[in-house]
Amino acid sequence: MNLPLSSPLCFSLKLLDCSSSSGMNLLSVSVVLVVLVGAWAQIKVTRPLCDSAEAEEAALAAQDYLNGQHTHGYKYTLNRIEDIKVMAMPDGNSTYVLEVDLLETDCHVLDPTPLANCTVRPKMMTSVEGDCDVVMKKVGGAFTVTAFKCKTEESTEDLCLGCPVLLPLNDTTALSFVRETLVTVNNRTKNITYSLLEVGRMSSQVVSGGPTYIAEYIITEANCTETCSPLLDASAARGICYAKGKEGAHTVDCKMFPVQMPAADSNTTVAAASPPHVHAHAHAHPHHHGFRHHKLTALHNPHLSDLLSSESSESGEVAPTAAAVDGTPGPATDSSAASAANSAVTPEADAPAPIVKRDAPVEPVLQPNPVLLVPLCPGRVRHF
Repeated sequence: MNLPLSSPLCFSLKLLDCSSSSGMNLLSVSVVLVVLVGAWAQIKVTRPLCDSAEAEEAALAAQDYLNGQHTHGYKYTLNRIEDIKVMAMPDGNSTYVLEVDLLETDCHVLDPTPLANCTVRPKMMTSVEGDCDVVMKKVGGAFTVTAFKCKTEESTEDLCLGCPVLLPLNDTTALSFVRETLVTVNNRTKNITYSLLEVGRMSSQVVSGGPTYIAEYIITEANCTETCSPLLDASAARGICYAKGKEGAHTVDCKMFPVQMPAADSNTTVAAASPPHVHAHAHAHPHHHGFRHHKLTALHNPHLSDLLSSESSESGEVAPTAAAVDGTPGPATDSSAASAANSAVTPEADAPAPIVKRDAPVEPVLQPNPVLLVPLCPGRVRHF
């Protein structure tokens, strides 16, 4: 049925010919846009204080989830909430968009020590910072992460002359030092042999007589029926070793982890992530890339959310997802590590239901905030 040219709707939309099929198509598109604008108008957008209890709960949920996705290196803890936006939907659920700063701790991801008891690595030991944008949904009081982007980088502030300097994780001389100290570890043990599972950190310090090496690495029980190979099942004994010295003169001490690995740290209502898995690296070259620290998982479903900013992306460089130890897909990593994808990418937790991508959504008007004596954001700095 054709609309008369005098139709008020036709006139208001300024259609030249509502009686034509093209006119009706334009009318249909316009009606859909009106409906979408009306739906967005019902969404209430608020900007809580970054130091409010609501922001803290959401940020800790994001922290726990990100640690669950981080399957190499060390756990990260919340340092500061940079920004938060909450969109309350008509159905009573909410979408949270956060920007958080995280700091690397001295607890490896396989260490079951509660995150609250882990120590943030000091700046003089080259601290590592994570800058993440996270989109979460809160349904029935529980948070579910739908997308995130993280950038991980070293802090070069407050580095003193003569302080230890981080080395690439594939530094051949430092790796030779690691293997030598592992021999010392195995010479002390009885009825069990350990293999190198992962190098956490390696650094050198200039002293008289040449550089001194400082290394942290993960060991796992090995099966040495014929040739020794790492045991990757959950019952294998694992620990972290701290070595210092030079080739031919070193000290090394190891801390063994409990065999039963608990779930990821969480004192919030975040959806639980899968327990961490760490892949055993090649014998002579645990890392094929030149990174000096382990990065947070860079991206997770960023194409499913237009709410993520570009501030925390790793320059948009992402390698294809590779198979992990157990054959399941792993999270994307930086393209500079693409050659090591098969040895460095690990399984990703089950992704939540995707949200619908919208092209150029109409942003709802923010609710005005009362005049405050303190700024909304960013929040307090917890460490440095």
